[in-house]
Amino acid sequence: MSSPHKNAAPSSVNEYQVLPNGCEAHWEVVERILFIYAKLNPGIAYVQGMNEIVGPLYYTFATDPNSEWKEHAEADTFFCFTNLMAEIRDNFIKSLDDSQCGITYKMEKVYSTLKDKDMELYLKLQEQNIKPQFFAFRWLTLLLSQEFLLPDVIRIWDSLFADNSRFDFLLLVCCAMLILIREHLLEGDFTVNMRLLQDYPITDVCQILQKAKELQDSQ
Repeated sequence: MSSPHKNAAPSSVNEYQVLPNGCEAHWEVVERILFIYAKLNPGIAYVQGMNEIVGPLYYTFATDPNSEWKEHAEADTFFCFTNLMAEIRDNFIKSLDDSQCGITYKMEKVYSTLKDKDMELYLKLQEQNIKPQFFAFRWLTLLLSQEFLLPDVIRIWDSLFADNSRFDFLLLVCCAMLILIREHLLEGDFTVNMRLLQDYPITDVCQILQKAKELQDSQ
C-alpha cells in the first residue's frame, strides 16, 4: 500500500495462491472502491495516485482488531475516501492547476513558506533551479503516502486530520522536511539534492511533525 521503493519483497509465494470461493483479495476491494468513485464523480473520474490515497484508509479499517467492524471495511473506506477527496479533489483536476485552489499554487506556497522560515535554504534551492514541482507535487497530491512506510504515513495523517487547518499544516510538514535536511541541501549540488528530495532520508516522522508544529506556533 505504501511506496514501492520502501516495501520489502513478498515473503512467500502463498500471497499469490488462488483464494477460496467467496473470498476477495484486498486489491479487488480497493479497485471496486475506486471504480465506484469514478462512476459517481465523472468530472474527476480516476486519476493516477488516488490508489495511494485510498490505500492507508482501507488498511486501517481492514486491520481493525474488532472483527465486526472489520467486516464493514469496504463501506467505511468508501465513505472516508469520498469525504477526503471532497477536500483534496482540486489537486487532481488539471484545469485547476494554475488557480488559487490548484496544485501549482500549493506547491509555490511551500516555497513561500520556506522563504519566510529559512531564507538561506530557499535561495540555495532557487540558485540550483530546484522547482517545487520536482518533489512537492508528489508530497502534496499523495499526502506524503509515498515518502514513508505505511505505519508512518498513518501517523502523519493522524496529525493532519486532527488539525482544523489540515492542509495548511501539510504545507508546514513539507517545509519542515526541507529544513530538517538543510545542511545536506546547502552542501549538495543539484543531482545530490534531487536525490535527497526524491528519496527523503529521515524516517522519524515524529521529528518531522514536531518541527512542523514549531513552525506553526511561530506564525
